[in-house]
Amino acid sequence: MSEKPTSYVRFQLAQRIEHILLIASFTTLAVTGLIQKFGEAGVSLWLIKILGGLTAVRVIHRIAATIFLLECIYHAIVIGYKLYVQRVEKTMLPGLQDAKDGIQAVGYNLGLAKSRPRLGRYTFDEKIEYWAMMWGNLVMIITGFMLWNPIKTTNILPGVIIPAAKAAHGWEAVLAVLAILIWHLYHVHIKTFNKSIFNGKLSRHEMEHEHGLELDHIEAGVGHVMPAPEVLRKRSRIYYPIAAVISVAALVGIYLFITAEQTAIATLPPDEEVPSISLAEPTALPTFAPTPTEAPHRNMNPQAASAAPTDLTAWDEGIGAVLQTKCGMCHGASGGLSVASYADLMKGGATGPVITAGDPSASLIIQILEAGGHPGQLSADELEALKTWILAGAIEK
Repeated sequence: MSEKPTSYVRFQLAQRIEHILLIASFTTLAVTGLIQKFGEAGVSLWLIKILGGLTAVRVIHRIAATIFLLECIYHAIVIGYKLYVQRVEKTMLPGLQDAKDGIQAVGYNLGLAKSRPRLGRYTFDEKIEYWAMMWGNLVMIITGFMLWNPIKTTNILPGVIIPAAKAAHGWEAVLAVLAILIWHLYHVHIKTFNKSIFNGKLSRHEMEHEHGLELDHIEAGVGHVMPAPEVLRKRSRIYYPIAAVISVAALVGIYLFITAEQTAIATLPPDEEVPSISLAEPTALPTFAPTPTEAPHRNMNPQAASAAPTDLTAWDEGIGAVLQTKCGMCHGASGGLSVASYADLMKGGATGPVITAGDPSASLIIQILEAGGHPGQLSADELEALKTWILAGAIEK
């Protein structure tokens, strides 16, 4: 009787490299994303500084996102090859047996069942984690595109979709990180340290404990039989051209994804180049006789509200109301640049002030709005009123 193997191959080298790249890209996305979402936390401010500032953090986040997208394409092509060319068993698809295995496992842990379920190549909990990751990837890619290309998005969808995408993107990231830390880390690295994703092998004891049904099939000689070489060649001749076309289309899609537009984030200069606010002395301000203007309110005619006069010289004369109406949806009091109050606007955003009092052309808010295409774009009259106000010293009252 032949001696039984002491270890079994679980992952090939290409699968292990793919997983390591997944770990690296996911971790980078998680760290650089969460320190932006919770930007006021002390550890976030420290990490942002260590990584070179907020602009550098956003660049790193986008590079990691691009690597992650490339991995998704590669994974899909490999899965297609295995299913069509090699015709492997669809062991990752969930089924009724997985529900039974889950119930039995819970019963065993509670002392209600006599034995653990004997599980196949992929266990019910591994399938849950895999398909949860697939769903999370879809959400993150769609919302990530919206946040990366807000102008393109709002040309098709209403502007409210951008803050909605921001909320979904951020909290899905939090959910994914918690799932990794609480579920995956415990089951794979704490309960028993599974080294198969690094060395590609599982010991016989690990196979018996985690994949007993698969071990039974291996020892009984039951399993997938690779098709004959001529069959593989025939299927490959069909699959490779299709996979090549899909790959090229996906790569073009990624290129368009990351180059579709230059957003407001990209147009802001680095922190050290942002000019600080320089309020003019009161005696040096030009003298105006402003006409009292009614601030927009619920019953005002919309056309009248948008037709802002160009001689406003104070925040409380209507400039504030115009900015809050047009920009308040995205630039509220929830973080980043806010137009909720005069003090908030003058403080600026995460990268610094956006207004240089007395100099409209040096004010970032004017540069961005004059470039056009901004989701909260002001009308020509409103933009002129904003310039006049900044030229007059950007005063509050």
